[in-house]
Amino acid sequence: MAKFFSRLISLLLRKENRQTKTAEEQINPVQSYNLLFGRKKDFMDKQVNKTNDANCFTNRELSWLQFNERCLNEAGNPAVPLAERLTFASIFQTNLDEFFMVRVGSIMDQRDADPDYRENKTNMTSSEQISAILRRVKALEKKKAKIYEQLMGELEPKGIRIINFNKLSKQEGELLEKYFDKNIAPYLSPMVISKAQPFPFLNNKELYAMVMLKNRNDKQRIGIVPCTNSVFKRLIEIPSRPGNFMLSEELILHFASKLYRKYEVLEKTIIRVTRNADIDTEEAYDEELEYREAMEHLIKQRKRLNPVRIELSRELSKGARADLSKLLKTGLSHVIKVDTPLDLKFVFQLQDYLRNKPELFFDKRSPRQSCQLNAKEKLIPQIEKKDVLLSYPFNDMKAFIRLLHEAAEDDSVVSIKMTLYRVAERSKIIEALVEAAENGKEVDVLIELRARFDEENNIEMSRRLEYAGCNVIYGLPGLKVHSKLCLITRKINGEVSYITQIGTGNYNEKTSKLYTDLSLITANQDIGAEGAKVFGALLMGETVQDMNHLFVAPNCLQNRILEMMDDEIKKAKDGKEGYIGAKINSLTDKKIIKKLIEASKAGVKIELIVRGICCLKPGIPEQTDNITIISIVGRYLEHSRIYRFGKGEEEKIYIASADFMTRNTVRRVEIGVPIYDEGIKNRIRHIFDTGMLDDEKGKMQSREGLYVDRDLHHEGGKLNSQEIFFREAYEEAEKAGITATD
Repeated sequence: MAKFFSRLISLLLRKENRQTKTAEEQINPVQSYNLLFGRKKDFMDKQVNKTNDANCFTNRELSWLQFNERCLNEAGNPAVPLAERLTFASIFQTNLDEFFMVRVGSIMDQRDADPDYRENKTNMTSSEQISAILRRVKALEKKKAKIYEQLMGELEPKGIRIINFNKLSKQEGELLEKYFDKNIAPYLSPMVISKAQPFPFLNNKELYAMVMLKNRNDKQRIGIVPCTNSVFKRLIEIPSRPGNFMLSEELILHFASKLYRKYEVLEKTIIRVTRNADIDTEEAYDEELEYREAMEHLIKQRKRLNPVRIELSRELSKGARADLSKLLKTGLSHVIKVDTPLDLKFVFQLQDYLRNKPELFFDKRSPRQSCQLNAKEKLIPQIEKKDVLLSYPFNDMKAFIRLLHEAAEDDSVVSIKMTLYRVAERSKIIEALVEAAENGKEVDVLIELRARFDEENNIEMSRRLEYAGCNVIYGLPGLKVHSKLCLITRKINGEVSYITQIGTGNYNEKTSKLYTDLSLITANQDIGAEGAKVFGALLMGETVQDMNHLFVAPNCLQNRILEMMDDEIKKAKDGKEGYIGAKINSLTDKKIIKKLIEASKAGVKIELIVRGICCLKPGIPEQTDNITIISIVGRYLEHSRIYRFGKGEEEKIYIASADFMTRNTVRRVEIGVPIYDEGIKNRIRHIFDTGMLDDEKGKMQSREGLYVDRDLHHEGGKLNSQEIFFREAYEEAEKAGITATD
């Protein structure tokens, strides 16, 4: 019945509502019903709630593309040093590659498995999402081309140019031809596609020259030349022009006729294929193989999954595009013309040529030792006296690594337990755990072999840990273990004593200098006891069901967050001040989003710092008008997760490994820890509040879901939160007489 009236109203008012209007200007179903029939029904109340909620949602994939556009904007931002803008251009491309490999690949799989499936935010089918993604990506590629051209233009006065044959003299062209004949052509493997030579497998993200050929009998063929080669350089310097370069793939394409002397070259382009990387890691639990061996098998399979995108450096005729699409078994819409080099990794080589111009780079920043710890004294006794918070990259991770080495040598330490998701290739964390095992400590490590794109490194680390005598487990069926938890267990005078570390980021020394993260180290025995319960469950292949202090997904994180939000809603309804704050990477969990909408309607003030995907729109009257959302994209990747509930003495603050995404809140093992130390609470409030005031790298989301600049008129100009935190770390270290640790 509700559907009938909804359709009837829609038909009667279609003409009036056909004009483009913002969400708040649209006549909603209840208003329409009253206009037409002069009365309201209960079921119509449900319809308006459903419709209004829908106005508050943004599609996950399109929201992520907005985030990547903010990365691209930094490449075009004149306030960012020129050489660093090259990095942002490369980051945009790397992000987009992974987006196609993971998200587009999984949506294509979903489309093929169930064409009628609709995502739960904007009700788009998989096909509709793919079409919208491809349209947006093609527009972003045009934007990237303009920014790239601008960057190259600004590099010219600095003595750096990427040129093509049209800008070479005849003599220079002859020199490059000799270089090609001697240093490149002998190492190429050109092939012609025929019945005897099938179309080759094109490796993921590698470059190939593709030429459309015609022989003497007017038969057309396709030629393929792999251009990715470790023998010759990607950047070829013009001998007569220092600082002027040509890309090796462009040189190969230019002299393609020399590789196919029996053919006429009709068309040519560089192509790059992006392949689906969405492997089903749960299959590993069904194999007869040992789990680690099964994961290695799946990783090999991933390299051969179907293409999800084909990039071209030059336009091809409609027939050639159709042939290529057919050969690679992907739709024509997935073939994208790109007006920049198809692989931008060479920009880091350009940066090497610019190192003698420091003004083109960010000022050097290096982590400082935390002033909360005395480096000349043992760490464990200091932690027993007070909780410690490390804030990366402003503080150095070396303090935590030193704690592990100290535990490895401490006679009172019985065991060390850790969850590892991503670690550095030459991990000092692994070295410390190996040392502990070799010293006779019990070392239990859950290393997640399904950490996407880190599987091979984690497999290697698991072997190294096992060889040293550590007890290694690989995770739980159906649940990735994404928590950041370390538990040091000691025996003091016959009693158990814990030192617990819980963080927002990985145990990775490299990313700790690039990502903003928080790490709490505490001797709180209640937290330690609950950490022990978490490990006890994991070692049994289970998850904990309830906790008094910790938030632990999948069973007691989302529900606890919703309860905390309900408390703030009740305060607001009772006439008190309700407040919710969260700093997260992504917001997609529909239950949490709906609760935020409910809280906003009740009058709760909500402040969100969401770096990437955000499926909620703020500022919609009577829906989300009490919600403010900003996103910070700066020199360092915002990665810390902070939850805040309430104000003043009643405020509860947590840091956690979990974003507000369903995959984190109910499909993974995640950890959130309450902050009890008042000094640390104030520090986290400062981090959060300063982020909310960032109007240099922080963009505010509008009610239309767009990200806009803002000027909060700070004394001294725009506020950059990351720079403030580094300045504060430097000043604190200077007062304490601490120098750089690098």
